[in-house]
Amino acid sequence: MSIISRKINSLEESATLAMSKKSRELKAQGVDVINLSIGEPDFNTPEFIKTAAIEAIESNYTHYTPVAGYQELREAISLKLKRDNGVDYPANQIVVSTGAKQSISNVFTCILNPGEEVIIPAPYWVSYADIVKLAEGKPVYIQTKISNDFKVTAQEIEKSITSKTKAIIFSSPCNPTGTVYTKDELKTLANVLQKYPQIIIISDEIYEHINFDSVHESISQFKEVKEQVVIINGASKGFAMTGWRLGFMAASLEISNACVKLQGQTTSGTNSIAQRAAIKAFQTNPKENKEIQDMVKAFLKRRDLFISLLSDIPGFDINTPHGAFYLFPNIESFFGKSDGEIVIKSATDLVLYLLDKANVALVTGEAFGDSTCVRFSYATSEETLKNAASRIKKACSLLK
Repeated sequence: MSIISRKINSLEESATLAMSKKSRELKAQGVDVINLSIGEPDFNTPEFIKTAAIEAIESNYTHYTPVAGYQELREAISLKLKRDNGVDYPANQIVVSTGAKQSISNVFTCILNPGEEVIIPAPYWVSYADIVKLAEGKPVYIQTKISNDFKVTAQEIEKSITSKTKAIIFSSPCNPTGTVYTKDELKTLANVLQKYPQIIIISDEIYEHINFDSVHESISQFKEVKEQVVIINGASKGFAMTGWRLGFMAASLEISNACVKLQGQTTSGTNSIAQRAAIKAFQTNPKENKEIQDMVKAFLKRRDLFISLLSDIPGFDINTPHGAFYLFPNIESFFGKSDGEIVIKSATDLVLYLLDKANVALVTGEAFGDSTCVRFSYATSEETLKNAASRIKKACSLLK
């Protein structure tokens, strides 16, 4: 009998973290691996945020923090939500956590009873399903298609709702597809979900500021569903603060109070220095900050470059993502092909083949709930993307 619980034994390892680990191991062995699996900006945290952290250390912000976060930070987030999203969440409805991932985990732990269902449009971020399972819920998947830019429809959501449905979770901009929902599209979702006020709508908006074509739209803006919505966001992506580990959720007072109660018995308050730095980050309008806008412009340029490079390789069916920093092409045309040694039978086979033959690391779509695609991160230099595409093209040309 295993000493480890069935709950943990049934948990999958994060595929993105596993591939990054494999890349580091190969690099340590002297292999020249290009890692396109990692989901973080390759830019450094902006100077004005680092300065705020240094000042916090010098001012001795080194003691325990309030469980829900510093009041000044929660107020800064409240103002940010009003400024950027046009929604009102007072500070007492905001909970700061150690990353958006913890915020999501807190919410599901607080709202789910065993066997209750959570609707998850696929492709989805790798951890959604396992976080739901860890909270003893049941994921219910809706498969979307590349021909529809991987967007779920209101009709598909309504068909998936049962008496056991407790929540729905989706991201916009989306990891892994880069999909961005428009205001009109979110309105159609809200029109359906308002008929089911018992369903919690978890809106993951962590890539909010990496949006290439439009203003970010949040489903929380629609008054008819606002009390159902939980906004998940943080500093990691838009402010290049992945290592600072700071996220937040904004929700009804009932849910936010429950999350504070849970967090008080698990991790307690988030790192003090990260919080003081985040105050400065959220007080800043990203649309008016040159460092952040330069980062977004660089991602857009890389997107267009990498789409052009991959489009020159037969076998990749690519749509144009409008946010985040990923491409999620369909690669079914490679299935059944072989280089004489290995037959490509799945997305995972192609990922392992490219790691072995091209020394390029990416992530199988199976980890995101889509067995016909793979995920590339283009959060790296243009020169690296050109090198990676050259290697991939050479390796793919061997598959007949």
